[in-house]
Amino acid sequence: MGVDREGRGRRRGMRVGAYIGCGAVLLSGCASMPDNGDLRGVESTPRQDAQVRVYALPPREDARPSEIVLGFLEALTSDDPNYETARMYLAGKALSDWRPSDSTTVLAEGPSALVEPSGTRENDGDFLYRLTGREVARVDAQHAYEPADETYNETVHLTQVKDSKGTKQWRIDRLPPGVVMGKSDFQRTYVSVNKYYFTSFAQSGLLGTVADPVYVRREVDPVTQMVRALLKGPTRWLNPVARTSFPSGTALKKGVRSLTPDDKNKLVVPLNGKADHVGRGKCDEMAAQLLFTLQDLMPTGVDEVELQRSDGTQLCVLDEGGAESVASRGVGRPAEYEYFIDGEGRLVRMLGSGAGRDPERVPGALGTGDTQLRSAAVARDEDRAAGVSKDGSALYVGSLASGGSLGDPVVRSEGPTDKDRLTTPSWDGRGDLWVADRNPKKPRLLMLRDGAGEPVEAATPGLDGRIDAVRVAADGVRIALIVEKENKQALYIGRIERDSDSSGDPSVSIVALRSATPQLEEVKAMSWAGDSRLVVVGRESRGVQQMRYVQVDGSMPDGPQPASLTGVKEIAASEDERLPLVAHSEDGIVRLSSGSQWQKVVSEGSAPVYPG
Repeated sequence: MGVDREGRGRRRGMRVGAYIGCGAVLLSGCASMPDNGDLRGVESTPRQDAQVRVYALPPREDARPSEIVLGFLEALTSDDPNYETARMYLAGKALSDWRPSDSTTVLAEGPSALVEPSGTRENDGDFLYRLTGREVARVDAQHAYEPADETYNETVHLTQVKDSKGTKQWRIDRLPPGVVMGKSDFQRTYVSVNKYYFTSFAQSGLLGTVADPVYVRREVDPVTQMVRALLKGPTRWLNPVARTSFPSGTALKKGVRSLTPDDKNKLVVPLNGKADHVGRGKCDEMAAQLLFTLQDLMPTGVDEVELQRSDGTQLCVLDEGGAESVASRGVGRPAEYEYFIDGEGRLVRMLGSGAGRDPERVPGALGTGDTQLRSAAVARDEDRAAGVSKDGSALYVGSLASGGSLGDPVVRSEGPTDKDRLTTPSWDGRGDLWVADRNPKKPRLLMLRDGAGEPVEAATPGLDGRIDAVRVAADGVRIALIVEKENKQALYIGRIERDSDSSGDPSVSIVALRSATPQLEEVKAMSWAGDSRLVVVGRESRGVQQMRYVQVDGSMPDGPQPASLTGVKEIAASEDERLPLVAHSEDGIVRLSSGSQWQKVVSEGSAPVYPG
């Protein structure tokens, strides 16, 4: 889901609306498919406004096999809460064993159905259809999204069964697992929402959090869906570096079917006995997870959460202010400034709020120009910064306070050219500094604990190519990398796993790399632009350069994309979505605030960054 750069800020919208009739939202019976063996596309429903709820019709009496197949596939795209209508098309083991929540397969277009002549004996009460298409993604039982690029090829078997009148009716008795639909139906039916869990480190005395994006059906009781998904714990990819404060086995109390905030925007969540004996501090952490998650789901969020024991007594109550005293969500404190390198190689800054457009040199040695810079990264507390020298060979760390000296480089690169040396550095939420050395003879990804000391080389198993850019998320457990291979650049998201070796020295690994831009052939620049969202500059195969938002799981978020901008060389965004985008383009340093067009800041400048 997307939001305006300002306004609603971190709360992202869900809208629930009205029902309308056949031809717009009542699917089954509004189309047909002949039984003559021709290949026909089962068309995706045209994308409706998010306020429209879509329902299907049950099978009509004496429906032909083609109508049963088409009606069932269209019923899968409806807002039927438990797929009751879709189940009316099933019989036998298909009816008893089908579990639509196990997976959702997303095809580029709606599935095509072809009668299999060898498997068709209409007079014997036997029909077989083959479903085909190009699979572009799947959503698993944990609601986690994963891009795909493969052929979908499954079969649906029909047989005749007697109805209550003793009349034979065609029904499906064997079918593929889960749900299948076209991409446009998926975008209409599902919405991406962040669940929130805790990381292993604290920020300013508060617990750190990490977003875990999942897809749920947008018009089918999304509040209850998200609470159940949160209680089940982090998705498999995130689980090794995230934790939940809910005791193992915690679920909604038996018999609870739906959760709805009251007219004061308070949500009561009855839990089973697994949480009966948690202390107040742990309960506050559980409630904070719920509040952060539900604020991401609803336009106005939930102002207060009450957790109840299995006997109905109150476990704890927490409001939004209380949640912010328990944990730091995303960036924690908002950025005060945005930064870039001016025409004289100095680090300069502007107010991030957009008030006042005149850049000023930062205090300290990085703002004097004595050592010219080509890129920089500012720590999230904005008390210090790291800068890469003009030729890319040296990384310095300095205080953003007047009078501080720069000192010796903390990292050096011996790459043969300036393009083979150090990338723009990046600070994580723990205060650690990251940079990649692109030296072809010794490419490496380095981390400096607290921005100082001996660099730790991060292990990168599974990395195939050279790192061209590094951005670490505020949570400190996810890292975005632009990786170049054979003159193509792709964006990957990796999981940061930290440990110590036998001598007690820190060790770091970047594991489980996954593509965030499978549809792009070239990614030129990127930046984190939310708790689970990035802004990227790139192009598709044979396409032109474009700027777009992408999710860390490789999906495309709902909502508006950034206004177009030509000649973009670098891009900067904040994980606080209210702050403007800043870019280095052919016009110099430009800025995009909510509801406006790109505006020039200065003609001379490069390497824009927010803290991080």
